[in-house]
Amino acid sequence: MYKTPVILIALTSLISGCVPSSHAPVGVSRTPYGQIDGKSVFLYTLKNKNGVEAQITNYGGIVVALKVPDRQGNFSDIVLGYDSLASYVKATPYFGALIGRYGNRIGKARFTLNGTEHQLAANDGANTLHGGLKGFDKVVWDADSTGPGATLTLRYLSKDGEEGYPGNLNVTVVYALTDSNQLRIDYAATTDKPTVLNLTHHSYFNLHGAGTGDILDHELFINADRYTPIDAELIPTGELRSVEGTPMDFRTPVAIGARINVEYDQLRFGKGYDHNWVLSRYGVGLALAARLADAKTGRIVEVWTTEPGIQFYSGNFLNGTNIGKGKIPYQYRTGLCLETQHFPDSPNKPGFPTTVLNPGEKYKSTTVYLFKIGT
Repeated sequence: MYKTPVILIALTSLISGCVPSSHAPVGVSRTPYGQIDGKSVFLYTLKNKNGVEAQITNYGGIVVALKVPDRQGNFSDIVLGYDSLASYVKATPYFGALIGRYGNRIGKARFTLNGTEHQLAANDGANTLHGGLKGFDKVVWDADSTGPGATLTLRYLSKDGEEGYPGNLNVTVVYALTDSNQLRIDYAATTDKPTVLNLTHHSYFNLHGAGTGDILDHELFINADRYTPIDAELIPTGELRSVEGTPMDFRTPVAIGARINVEYDQLRFGKGYDHNWVLSRYGVGLALAARLADAKTGRIVEVWTTEPGIQFYSGNFLNGTNIGKGKIPYQYRTGLCLETQHFPDSPNKPGFPTTVLNPGEKYKSTTVYLFKIGT
């Protein structure tokens, strides 16, 4: 299993001039959110001293809202989502969710591990996507908000055979909202049988404010010289291809809409951007993966991770049928995802970094979303 030591680094850029967005107390508060299968679901509000606020439910570990200021100090919710638990249960394209056991796609919904083939649910054509029919985004996690600061700890036991995956998997995910305006996500897991694991987070960002126009004018930097090209079913071919001279090159910040409609086979396959980039990493620990900026509001989010890849998805399948917060229909490309991860279909691609987790090993991964204000 690819394991990277978690090293704390100084992310010291603070949002200045912040004023509280509400009267919610600093730390963590909890309100009832509903029930699923007899289990209580709550909405936890994490708030730091600058007024930045994250609302997270223990159903699917979903980040329901994320409120940050613009350069004028005005707070807006910058992630897509719903007004009620019922809407998340009914239908959602993974708004704000924790994803597992395996983030992204596994080709032909099967893989072979130690000579045994494991058949998964085919929930994305002939392939499996984001853990299958009932992935980690659709379960009620045990929650503990008694830790220090604005911290929420979620735990889940994924039983042997769940969605076709081997091994009893004990998973812990810790959300922490720091006073330096980081939303930090620490993942950990152990198993009693060899298995595969690829955990990630699936918020849809719109730095204008959720439901406020599209994201095509957002400028994006991705710290990657290569990406993993896909076939027409969005499964990686196994190649690590240079971004040089292609619309996949985000090594210099560029507006998302600048090249999204050019004639290029990869953009045609993905109906836009829906690809994994191979991060340019040096050493271990947290490294900058991507930076997203909105010139209109001044909002910036930096993505730091211990993972080797990041999936940039430009909201190509949003079509107005998802009626979001405030009864706003989420239209085409009104949100984007930056999902830190191991590579899609790694269990079937020996040349990719391994996602195998064995008994006696501990899966560890960290991703930090750092919120800043540009001039």
